[in-house]
Amino acid sequence: MPQLPVPVVTIGLLLLSNIFMTFAWYGHLKHKSAPLVAVILVSWGIAFFEYLLQVPANRIGHGHFSAAELKTVQEVITLSVFAGFSVLYLREPIAWNHLVGFGFIALGAFFVFQKW
Repeated sequence: MPQLPVPVVTIGLLLLSNIFMTFAWYGHLKHKSAPLVAVILVSWGIAFFEYLLQVPANRIGHGHFSAAELKTVQEVITLSVFAGFSVLYLREPIAWNHLVGFGFIALGAFFVFQKW
């Protein structure tokens, strides 16, 4: 069976880990009546699965990507996942200024990956 390229595995794991992370960090915002202690414990439980994916992603990806590149990929994925989560789950629109800010972050990512 052919092995997937390192970038595909790394980015796939980071994408999945960020889905868990986003629900752990922001999913409780739809349940503000829940006790804070319960929310924290549930968030920790969800974050456990994030770590099960995040740590291997960084371990597999490091070497192909530098640590700075790994972090940049993770942040771009985080913003992408969060934008979808915000609109689809929280029902909060993404405004033009958010898109401009995300665009500047993407521009920063472009510079991180340049080999000048």
